[in-house]
Amino acid sequence: MSQPFEAILYPNPPLARGGFLLLAVAVCGVSSAMATLFAAMGAWPVSGFFGLDALALLVAFQISRRAARRHELVRVDSASGLLVRRVEPGGRSREWRFEPYWVRVELDRSHPGGPQLVLASHGRRLAIGQFLTPDERIAFAEVLRDVLARYRAMPAPA
Repeated sequence: MSQPFEAILYPNPPLARGGFLLLAVAVCGVSSAMATLFAAMGAWPVSGFFGLDALALLVAFQISRRAARRHELVRVDSASGLLVRRVEPGGRSREWRFEPYWVRVELDRSHPGGPQLVLASHGRRLAIGQFLTPDERIAFAEVLRDVLARYRAMPAPA
């Protein structure tokens, strides 16, 4: 394969930093206004729950933003074959290598979250792109099948 194929798969980001800050200000503002209104009506114990709701929502968005930093690198070249490197949000990475002549690109349609993209070879199976939408997984499976077909059609190195 004269030109290596490389794709980096990222999850769809929840919000950019500016959008998150705007959301945080809006949520805190609405929660403060509602808490003040309930306190003025004499239902002051309810006010604390508005703060807890706002805190829970903002923490959930932060967790989602952190999880969006993970990614997967998929590379096909003559030197390393098919390489998959998964990098977690904390920076820890893990690699898998497959022989491009033997690996199968499968779509497991029995998966409840939509078709799951699986690389299979010699009894080993690796699901990739789990954070992609079902349509993105299907499209990437087609691209990867095409890349592997071109790789297999190349003459073997001498």
